[in-house]
Amino acid sequence: MGSIVVIMRRVILLVLDGCGAGAAPDVALFGDGPEVSTLKNVWDHVGGFVAPNLARTGFLQAAGIPMDASDGRFGRLQEVSMGKDSVTGHWEMMGIRSLQPFPTYPDGFPEDLLTPFREKIGREVIGNKPASGTAIISELGEEHMATGKPIVYTSADSVFQIAAHEEVIPISELYRMCEVARELCVAPHNVQRVIARPFVGQPGAFSRTERRKDYPLVAAENLVDQLGDVFGIGVVPELFGGRGFRPVRRTQNNAEHALMLQEALASDAKFIFANFEDFDMLYGHRSDPVGFAKCLEGFDAVLAGLLRDLREEDLLILTADHGNDPTDASTDHTREYVPVALVGKGVQAGSFGDVVGMDHIGATVAAWLGEDAGFAKSLL
Repeated sequence: MGSIVVIMRRVILLVLDGCGAGAAPDVALFGDGPEVSTLKNVWDHVGGFVAPNLARTGFLQAAGIPMDASDGRFGRLQEVSMGKDSVTGHWEMMGIRSLQPFPTYPDGFPEDLLTPFREKIGREVIGNKPASGTAIISELGEEHMATGKPIVYTSADSVFQIAAHEEVIPISELYRMCEVARELCVAPHNVQRVIARPFVGQPGAFSRTERRKDYPLVAAENLVDQLGDVFGIGVVPELFGGRGFRPVRRTQNNAEHALMLQEALASDAKFIFANFEDFDMLYGHRSDPVGFAKCLEGFDAVLAGLLRDLREEDLLILTADHGNDPTDASTDHTREYVPVALVGKGVQAGSFGDVVGMDHIGATVAAWLGEDAGFAKSLL
């Protein structure tokens, strides 16, 4: 008598970092204009790009790009949390609405935060201003190499970033500095995320390495805790402090994430939660719509294989965590709706329109897996 094979339901949630779908109603509160619309503006700027799989799922149509969406259920979600960054976006998906804005520092960090930081790391610092990561490394990298002083900077988001050349400050020491900053960044300076930003090279030719590490605030209880044993890919486990995720190696770019996704699909994980950040990190923040479009085309090839191999028990969810319009004057994130596309056996194709709350994603994940999230409602 043959063995009985039990096939369980599974959710694959892929976050296309920074791929916003149009200005949110509260866009002005976040310093953005009504014209921001990441995917649509990229499409218009380059005269269209070739992404037939993103089209057939409805992901592009959700962003206002007129394409045939034959396979997916799609729409837009309006973020409720008071932020436009990866932490608030991913947290809200899993049921955490951050209704109080985290502190930002348009004039740099105050001395009551920097003084104890310098004392604890035993070094002076340079920078201390909002800046593009690549720009401030270009500006201050040579001074950093000459003095050994780490570069401290922030952005429009609630972040405390520390950049250091790997040959000047070893990566383990940079991580220790970030741990010090994380301990110090408590209310009223409860900065949402401390980020290690290592780089290499010589003046005029610096480049950031892929040993970035994020140190967010501790997440409140959320759907990841409820489900447990989540297979997180990329930055996702770090955004939740690793809690509720199975231990896997950290991947650092879209190509590595795609390979890890294959490992996840071959595993027994019932919930796969991945972030593909190259759109945001390499092209949105660098105001490069052409590169952004090519990155979408590259992801579309990964999506083709995933759609081909989906099982009958699988639900695929494509979404974003915020916008990062590379055609906008700023290099910062943009406050936008996020597109959502759902593909799976029995999923009714077509548009569900605009819905308030990114936590509807978590509710959908839970419902597919036979759980009650206790918040929002399923999009199915």
